[in-house]
Amino acid sequence: MKKVITANNAPAAIGPYSQAIKTDTLIYTSGIIPVVPETGFIPEGSRAQAELAFQNLSNLLEASGSSMEKVIKTTVFIKKMDDFGDINQIYSKFFPEPYPARSCVEVARLPKDVLLEIEAIAEK
Repeated sequence: MKKVITANNAPAAIGPYSQAIKTDTLIYTSGIIPVVPETGFIPEGSRAQAELAFQNLSNLLEASGSSMEKVIKTTVFIKKMDDFGDINQIYSKFFPEPYPARSCVEVARLPKDVLLEIEAIAEK
């Protein structure tokens, strides 16, 4: 059985998809970008965008009954691999050890021209 998760304090879906799906044991999030949900504001710089994207992810996980501590896998999409170090510093503030498994890839372009996007799989 699957349940759609919606959180007002995380960016709304901008296409035909759900913010997250909850199954009996796992939560699968869609890609989360660094947008202030109430205003649509996007900060400048990879560090500020990483802070906001990871906070948005945390908010969505909390709305689904999970948390950053229960994340088992993430995928991070970044616009410039040069930002990898800065994003790692922010990432390590949001995810406690043992860190989740992770893939990180450079992509040509992301929604709303943000610098990064993150998706996660978490335990319930």
